[in-house]
Amino acid sequence: MSSLRRGIPKVDGILAGLLVLLAVVATLPVWRDIVYMATRDEEQSHILLALPIAIWLAWQRRERLRRWEKRGTWIGPLLIAGGYAVSAFGFSRGIQFFWHGGALAMVIGAVLSVFGMQVAWRLAPAFGALAFLLPIPGFLRFRIAQPLQEASAWATNFLMDLFGAPVSRMGNALIINGHEVAVAEACNGMRMVAALALISYFFVFTVPMRLSVRLFILAISPIIAVIVNVIRLVPTVLFYGYLDTEMASFLHDVSGWVSLALALGLLWLLLALLRWIEVPLTPYAVSEE
Repeated sequence: MSSLRRGIPKVDGILAGLLVLLAVVATLPVWRDIVYMATRDEEQSHILLALPIAIWLAWQRRERLRRWEKRGTWIGPLLIAGGYAVSAFGFSRGIQFFWHGGALAMVIGAVLSVFGMQVAWRLAPAFGALAFLLPIPGFLRFRIAQPLQEASAWATNFLMDLFGAPVSRMGNALIINGHEVAVAEACNGMRMVAALALISYFFVFTVPMRLSVRLFILAISPIIAVIVNVIRLVPTVLFYGYLDTEMASFLHDVSGWVSLALALGLLWLLLALLRWIEVPLTPYAVSEE
């Protein structure tokens, strides 16, 4: 059974809101844990940006909901039931990713139960951004962070040597003015990768561009992460080498947010470069006949 709708009816919006609220209440410890991680664990601080970005991407696509066909779907209730089972399994086995992922699936299932899959497809980037609410599994974090830390330490040492800064390198540690600055502590690579991946995701789904260009930018985002990480590391090493630890830590934290703005700027420069070399960027025009 289906019906053509113009915009989101208030009744449907209220019903979806109530179902989402019930899903959150049913898994409240999970959402408390997500808030705790976002505010207390620097490794997962990118979570603070996930929900605002998801809301922005949905708002940006609101025109797509002017006319949509409401269809009943079994996927919504199935996601709610399956999400609850996965969350309970994750809690019992101590697997945080499943515990959180099941709760998120319940929230998405609550929305799909009311609006159906057509709305989900039209707002797909917004739903995709919600995946950044999930914790990064420890084994994956280590596999990404370790080589990134090594590359960042080498590149920072090379760059500072190039400009005559008195720095030496020992593994992932840089030594300056008698102080040893460990890259893993001063500027964790994984912390930047997760945040920059989210920024790249936000960028490619905010700026109109072809799918091939989106995939290209997402593919090279790790390279941008390394570049930004090195740019951030240079002043960070100087901070820890010549300032007291408390001030250096404060400036390090501030530089983390500044580096996100820098990453966004680099993405715009990349887009400008692609336009300059005349790479087709804008989506194909669609006939409205």
